[in-house]
Amino acid sequence: MMNMLNTNWDSWKRTLGQAVEYAQELGISSDQINSMAHQLGDMLAEKVPPANPEQKAVKELWEVANTDERKVLANLMTRLAGRK
Repeated sequence: MMNMLNTNWDSWKRTLGQAVEYAQELGISSDQINSMAHQLGDMLAEKVPPANPEQKAVKELWEVANTDERKVLANLMTRLAGRK
């Protein structure tokens, strides 16, 4: 978990991408991964201060989003992290 709090945005995306890839290898569906990303987003926004400007922007978007928008944001983050 602490690796995901990395202060370097590219490193953070790479770590998140590895977690998504690992979940896919375990047979976890995209819907389940997105649900977990949504739950993680809630926890991070509430408990963890952003480590860089990009994380701060995501946190601020998260805070103004409603539940459906947060699901979209979580989906976008998992897709962004999965890009090679």
